[in-house]
Amino acid sequence: MEQQSRRGLLKSAAKAAVVATGGAVMAQGASAQVSGKLEKKSYPPRTPLAADAKTPAKAPLFSGAVSYGNLLFLAGVGAHFQGTIEQHTQHVLDELEKKLISAGSSLEKVLKVNVYLNDLKDYDAMNKVYGAAKWGDTPPVRTTVSPAAGIPGNSLVEIDMIAYI
Repeated sequence: MEQQSRRGLLKSAAKAAVVATGGAVMAQGASAQVSGKLEKKSYPPRTPLAADAKTPAKAPLFSGAVSYGNLLFLAGVGAHFQGTIEQHTQHVLDELEKKLISAGSSLEKVLKVNVYLNDLKDYDAMNKVYGAAKWGDTPPVRTTVSPAAGIPGNSLVEIDMIAYI
């Protein structure tokens, strides 16, 4: 009986450590192991050399996806083609899902979504497509805004995400 309560305490402590460190502690059964130094990674990985393999590659303006520990941050994706808000929303969600999968995550692991609409009148139509995505039993939190200056390019919607791996 005493051993079961100790095991329960260990599991609770491991879970609390995962929450407190943002995933730096990995629970494995009843024990917890502290991982090594957390590192920032980009997806796809940034190559330090240019195509000629001799000169340093120019640093990109921003990364499309970056992880830190088990958190994954995806840059905003737009749809830069002529189309409806439904087509743009579907395209953006499909592209983001590809990035999630390539980094070892999925739509079900998305924690936070920011949706930027070029025009707030597209809110209901965007929501129909967004609502059909496979978010799992617990959908992510979401913020939807329509920036006064609009979205760069001719995209009707831009979406960014935070997920876990």
